[in-house]
Amino acid sequence: MTIGVIASLRIQDGKGAEFEAFFTELAKQVRANEPGNLAYALTKSRTEPNLYKVLEVYQDQDALSHHGGTEYFKAAGPKFAAVLAGRPEIEYLDGVG
Repeated sequence: MTIGVIASLRIQDGKGAEFEAFFTELAKQVRANEPGNLAYALTKSRTEPNLYKVLEVYQDQDALSHHGGTEYFKAAGPKFAAVLAGRPEIEYLDGVG
């Protein structure tokens, strides 16, 4: 069963460009190295300028667990900490059909 993840990230004022730049690099690594990742897209709110949502889909729990354990994902932690304006909100979804 596929697993969806929606990560809501509030970014500090003036840090959007920095966040988008390092996230783009992270997404390239995810797509290149995680065959179990079916989608990994950064989106930005049309109504709240500092709110981003990452839309993720994994083929199964193993693929999701693998993503969280990769060195490049762990290395992104300090970069996220430098731009986030609060804790991320993570929602997990079960695929249907």
